Order: sequence, then C-alpha cells, then structure tokens
Amino acid sequence: MWHSKDVYYLSGSTGILAEDLGKALLCQFPEISFNAEKIPFIRTEEDARKAIQYILSKSSARHPLVFSTIMNKNLIEILEAPEVEFFNICDSYLERLETILEAVPLRVSGFSRHLDETTMAKRVNAIQYCISHDDGTRLKDYDEAEVILLGVSRSGKTPISVYLATQMGIKAANYPLVAEDLDAYRLPSAIIRNKTRAIGLSTTPENLHFIREKRYKGSTYAQLHTCAVELSQANQIFLNNNIPVIISDGRSIEETATQVAQQLSLQRLPRL
Repeated sequence: MWHSKDVYYLSGSTGILAEDLGKALLCQFPEISFNAEKIPFIRTEEDARKAIQYILSKSSARHPLVFSTIMNKNLIEILEAPEVEFFNICDSYLERLETILEAVPLRVSGFSRHLDETTMAKRVNAIQYCISHDDGTRLKDYDEAEVILLGVSRSGKTPISVYLATQMGIKAANYPLVAEDLDAYRLPSAIIRNKTRAIGLSTTPENLHFIREKRYKGSTYAQLHTCAVELSQANQIFLNNNIPVIISDGRSIEETATQVAQQLSLQRLPRL
C-alpha cells in the first residue's frame, strides 16, 4: 500500500470541479497522505504539454494521480501519459450522455463557470448584505433577505450566513435571540413579517455549553443549565411561529448551509 501519493488536478478553467471531485474520492483513503497541486487554465496544446512535462519532472517515478475535467480530446491525448494514473472525470460521462441524448456536446471546459456580470453582481450584493445584517443589525431591511437565521448566542448563525453569501450567493441575515426575546417568547415584527424565510438553528445543550466555555469559561452564560433553558425557549419560539428548525450539532458549516438552502428551495449561484 502507498503511504503517500502525488495528486494533480487539471482543468481548462479554475480547477475547482476537478479538485472537489478528486477530494471526494480520495477522502475514502484516510490512511494515505496525498500531496496535491492544482493546474488550472489548460486550454491549448502548448498548455497541456507544459502541464504534463511539469508533472513528469516532479512525480513521474511515483505514478501520480491526475484528475482532469478537460474535455478536448486533443489535450487529453497529450495529458494521458503512461507514467501517470489519469482519471478523466467528465469525458466518459460526456460520451455516454452524447449517446443517450443523441446530441453533440460543446466540449468546452469550464463553460458553466463563465459568470456574467449579473451573476457576479448578485454574489457581491449577497456578501455586502450579509456583512450589513449580521447579529441583528438593520432589521428594517429584512424584507430583502432570502433567508433569516435565528438562534441563541453561539449557535452558528454568523459562519453559516457567511457561507451562504460567499459560496452560494444567497442574501442571508441573522438575528440573535437575546434574553428579552426568549423570556417573552416573541420575535421582532420584521421577522414575523418575513417568517416564511426564517430558519431556526439549534443544537444540544452539551454542544452549546462546550462552545461557550471556550470563550467564557466558568460564566453563568456558559453553564449547561443556562444553555438548556435558552435552547428550550428558542425551540418554543420556533414552534409557536411555525419556523423550521435545523440541528447544527455534528454537521459542518457547509452541510448546515446546504440544508438551509434546501429547506427554503434556494438556488445557489455558480461557484467562482
């Protein structure tokens, strides 16, 4: 068994797709250390020759893994050298689709990533909106939000909002449920008015206690009892207002953000 392996991600565009797909496969082999490098924007035969020469000069004796999303057959012929283990991720699927659909594909790498000015503007607006509406600020603008994240302090609202904005181009506001909200079991009118776009974030008292203890060790705020009471109050508020709840405990930021988007049927913008 190999203890380490060189890996290269090749693409005619940014290389994000090749890297994502390659990592999704390689993570199934945690006992092996992978030394990865991305080579994007391979668009001409000269680019392809330079890329394979570079790979062979660094790793030829180790038979490196090469994950490619390049669809141009002329470039593939150059890159598919016998000294490398070449995985052409897209081309085999594209050929099968060509047969099934009885149509000729474009074979243009990165076509789906060519963002127009409108798409880019939407992403920038989403990021600006997220920053301006973090932690309960500017409630008067909540009518513009695509999603409003609600939760007690340290329940993950800000990092999930940031991920939704930066990675998905979704306008996300977040509002912390403070003592006045929790004790009165109420929400501000700006949220009630837009509650069809609100999502409650919750976790276990133990997890919230652990997170709070790291910053405010020994405080009443971090006590397990305080965490349990606040979460119970928040969950009752969500129930009273028919607001769906997502449990973030044990999930990554990406997983939780994806679940938020799915819950509200929000479509992400193409990735950069």
